[in-house]
Amino acid sequence: MSWNSYIKSYQSYLKIERGMSQNTIDSYCYDIEKLLLFLESKNIADSPISIKEEVVQQFIYEVAKKVNPRSQARIISGLKSFFTYLIFEDYRVDNPLELIESPRLGRKLPDTLAVEEIDNLIEAVDLSSKEGERNRAILETLYGCGLRVSELVALKISDLFFEEGFIKITGKGNKQRFVPIAEITEKYITIYKDQVRCHQVIQKEDSDTLFLNRRGKQLSRAMIFTIIKRLAVEINLQKTISPHTFRHSFATHLLENGADLRSIQMMLGHESITTTEIYVHLDRQHLHDVVNDFHPRNAYN
Repeated sequence: MSWNSYIKSYQSYLKIERGMSQNTIDSYCYDIEKLLLFLESKNIADSPISIKEEVVQQFIYEVAKKVNPRSQARIISGLKSFFTYLIFEDYRVDNPLELIESPRLGRKLPDTLAVEEIDNLIEAVDLSSKEGERNRAILETLYGCGLRVSELVALKISDLFFEEGFIKITGKGNKQRFVPIAEITEKYITIYKDQVRCHQVIQKEDSDTLFLNRRGKQLSRAMIFTIIKRLAVEINLQKTISPHTFRHSFATHLLENGADLRSIQMMLGHESITTTEIYVHLDRQHLHDVVNDFHPRNAYN
């Protein structure tokens, strides 16, 4: 079998056995293709079955000169997963990355937005435009429900359970969860759905998709990034933001206002609470305020 045959088999495994999204599968396979390009550039004819640890080490060394440690770690992790799959399928008996260590990474905490900044972004939406009500509903949903961008664009009308106060989200690995929805978020989704979306010519395959583009099709992830970046420019926001910034702000603001980590973990769809602990970042002033307000010794002051 050729490299491409093994890669296609691996893609099927990730999709069927692991339940990964197409975006995640593409990311995993992109790193394998980098290794394949390296082999071709060096005229190395090794197959996935015959490739040795020394060759992979040489590839990692070449990569390390061109990318940052975080990208190195992702590539090493992706290749380890591929060769672990080959062992699982009895194609190989060893993993050539077994002894290759990933670089140590510092904890990178994403930016958050203040409530006022979020309000300013939403107020900057041009409601006189055809996409205005849609864009406002998108921002309210990102911030109000803490969704990943992939979860937002895949949201269905049939996933809206407004009478119960929840929306159903299909997250990573096709795992489903119910997320509470605030009345204000429900209000703006309803305005968009009942007053704007209903007048569109909608493609048959996207008849149940909530947020649509001008052609009546599901919005792309890239379009959500574009909407947010344009609004940031509009209000002269001096921060680099993305849809994920709203998700992080959702979690941070909940924690700052007294929500417990377990509840936040369930709403974000994190498998491990450790992920939530890393994800939810509090600024030092807030930590200082927590000690002042709740530590028993401060009662003596």
